[in-house]
Amino acid sequence: MSELLIGCGHNREKVMWAVGKPHWEDLTTLDINPEVNPDVLHDLDILPYPFKDESFDEIHALEVLEHTGRQGDWRFFFGQWSEFYRILKPDGLFFGSVPHYSSEWAWGDPSHTRVISLQQLSFLGQRFYEQIGKTAASDFRHCWKGNFEIVHANINSDRCQEFVLQKVA
Repeated sequence: MSELLIGCGHNREKVMWAVGKPHWEDLTTLDINPEVNPDVLHDLDILPYPFKDESFDEIHALEVLEHTGRQGDWRFFFGQWSEFYRILKPDGLFFGSVPHYSSEWAWGDPSHTRVISLQQLSFLGQRFYEQIGKTAASDFRHCWKGNFEIVHANINSDRCQEFVLQKVA
């Protein structure tokens, strides 16, 4: 079992986990800030990420994705998710949390560059594209070949959107 915590900052607490796995196993940390002493120093806006294919069983991105990319930049959105898909093992899990768009922190923090919604995450599942032509949804199958299934989504009392995606091979 190998796990990646991106945007680790100073906090190494595991706050989301699969049933029966409340502690880190073979943890690798990544951050842009050298002062937090991550295992890997890297800017998440720079693709590709410095990991081999299928390196991790789990990726954890807690309150970090809203600091990367730019709102409306679909090329980066799918590029970043292609990297997550690439470095996750088959059936691997992606645990994420971001401010819900209704939260004052979604745009209140000057370092937030985008909002991520569950609607956007739907574009990461290939079944979503069955509705193309029947709705106003854009077709990104020309650039998105991965396939994630949303296995959990929740908005907590702090208006933080938590989600778990599973890589479907």
